[in-house]
Amino acid sequence: MSKKDGRQIMQDFGVRRRRQLLAIGAALFLVLFLAALYKGPTVLGDFSGNTIFGAQLLVIAAFIGFSSVNWRCPSCNKYLGNDMSRRVCRKCRSRLR
Repeated sequence: MSKKDGRQIMQDFGVRRRRQLLAIGAALFLVLFLAALYKGPTVLGDFSGNTIFGAQLLVIAAFIGFSSVNWRCPSCNKYLGNDMSRRVCRKCRSRLR
């Protein structure tokens, strides 16, 4: 398997970072929307509190699952941790930005 060059790694990281930021925004919006729906469950129909809570858990679980697959180093495929502004991979020392 050939190693990627530095420019390709940085480009792949940029794509992963944009997807991660989009996923954070979408998950945050959905959880807050469902919390607002919990306060007024009849706004969009009749939903029970348990249904809304279950939907929130599902959104959070989906976000965690997506992040565990997406937020990895493009070079060594190791998890990048919780630093969104990471410049270098902690494992392989590849330059990311």
